[in-house]
Amino acid sequence: MGEAGKGIMAMIAACAIWGLSPLYYKLLTHVPPLEVLSHRALWSLLFFGLVLLFQRRLAEVSRALARPSRLGWVALASLMISSNWLLYIWSIQIGRVTEASLGYYIFPLVAVLFGAVLFGERLGPVRWAAVALAALAVGVLWAGLGALPWISLLLGITFGIYGVLKKWVEAGPVVSVTAEVLLLAPLAILYLAMLVPAHEALSSLSLMLLALSGPLTAGPLILFSYASKRVGLSTLGVIQYLNPTLQFLCAVAIFAEPVTVWHMVAFPLIWVALTIYSVESLRQERSARRLARQASTVSGAPK
Repeated sequence: MGEAGKGIMAMIAACAIWGLSPLYYKLLTHVPPLEVLSHRALWSLLFFGLVLLFQRRLAEVSRALARPSRLGWVALASLMISSNWLLYIWSIQIGRVTEASLGYYIFPLVAVLFGAVLFGERLGPVRWAAVALAALAVGVLWAGLGALPWISLLLGITFGIYGVLKKWVEAGPVVSVTAEVLLLAPLAILYLAMLVPAHEALSSLSLMLLALSGPLTAGPLILFSYASKRVGLSTLGVIQYLNPTLQFLCAVAIFAEPVTVWHMVAFPLIWVALTIYSVESLRQERSARRLARQASTVSGAPK
């Protein structure tokens, strides 16, 4: 198998772990979401720290936090990802996995919109059509259910802002997330310490599940980092839809969450929007490669 094939397999594995994570968090419904988040931050810090120690890259974390400007971006990214994690854990515990999956479906289109607004990226009519279809899907749910799907929107928006902030964090994905959970660690320790006096002891199984949140968080990110170096961004973007698809299947097939007629209208609209967006992204990526090859051929021709 070539490097591109290995990258695709790594991305599929990462998305499968992310997509099936509701099954894991459902086992922790007896643990308050903020407590789960605190454990996730601490166990992730330990796991990431060991990985970077093994790679002899631990010093990169301190460099990522060295200057006030860097520290500020990392702190904001930490706030966004912790908010996203907390909302995701909570949505699973209260039986709103369908809404959570919708949030990760609309995230790529939110990211596209942020790119246009914040970075002046030109979308073109095709991508604008995809964004408009996503907005229509949200509007259908809002009108049909009588309430804005705010869980979906907040998940998509917080992850979108997180993606924007990562552009300004001068560190690789593993180092930057380690720095983010390092900033969360004192708050997590303080919160868990406050629980001790009136907290019933958790079972060994619960503690083991909470400890697994470290590799469950770190593993997919490491796989994604591996894949991103070997596969084009458009291809990664298409594969990542496996994540919310598996979440949606967990919600409907395993957790038996209700799917209304409004969901049956809104989700196909989202899927059409993502198909349009993905096809256009792949077309642009192929065009860029073709132009790069032509430029290389011209520059290498005898003069």
